Amino acid sequence: MVKNTVCVIGGDLRQKRLCELLLKDGYTVKTIGLFEDDSDLSPLKSADIAVFPMPMSFDNVYINAPFSKKQIAMHSVLEALPDGCFVLGGRISKETEDALTKRGLKFADYYKREELIVKNAIPTAEGALEIAFSELPITIFGSKSLVIGYGRVGKVMAKKLRALESDVTVSARKYADFAWIEEGGMNAIHTEDLPVFAGNFDLIINTVPAMILTEEVLKRVRDDALIIDLASKPGGVDFGSAKRLSRNVIWALSLPGKTSPVTSGEIIKEAITNILEETGVLDE
Repeated sequence: MVKNTVCVIGGDLRQKRLCELLLKDGYTVKTIGLFEDDSDLSPLKSADIAVFPMPMSFDNVYINAPFSKKQIAMHSVLEALPDGCFVLGGRISKETEDALTKRGLKFADYYKREELIVKNAIPTAEGALEIAFSELPITIFGSKSLVIGYGRVGKVMAKKLRALESDVTVSARKYADFAWIEEGGMNAIHTEDLPVFAGNFDLIINTVPAMILTEEVLKRVRDDALIIDLASKPGGVDFGSAKRLSRNVIWALSLPGKTSPVTSGEIIKEAITNILEETGVLDE
């Protein structure tokens, strides 16, 4: 069977690895905005499948295409998508979903795939550790660390810190999470109690995409502590207050694409392949 033509639009090193894997699997692969001089939209004409990056856009105006010399307007790409093209993207905005629906195009958000989210938590956690290793004046061994949130990233992050023999505390809101945290040999506190405990830690890692580290909490954080925010925009830190209080905060966005692009590209490829098989696109 002749395999589909895939057009990979924008993205970083993760998408470059994705292209390599798709070519290896026998797909015809074309790119737009993945290299310096490939901003022409004509490859879309023959595309059966269009794969956008994660996120598709940071502002809903231009495609997330850091390697392209020219900015590529989102509306131009969406208008140029051929009828019948199946669209895949990461963190598709409501605005883009509406535009795709209006065009009558089928689409799927691979960022919502459980297998991607779980596996992506690993390079995210490892990237956070890389930052901690370089920024902290002490070892992780013997440090006191706090992980805010016990979702997928929080679970992996806490486990890795524990393996490095940090004294790990995890903040959560559910009693079931408290039980699992304690079963894992870690300390559990309620997120609402962060103002009470925030001054106890050398390292604080936030995984919750909500305003958790407010001015009230930041006032209690030690001057020499390192805060790493892994939450997507708008983040979980009051950055204005952090600056006024001279807190050491690093907002570490899109870590998998920066620290482990090859692995992350493979994770995206797996999720995309699963979606195509489940939707029957590969059989069309």
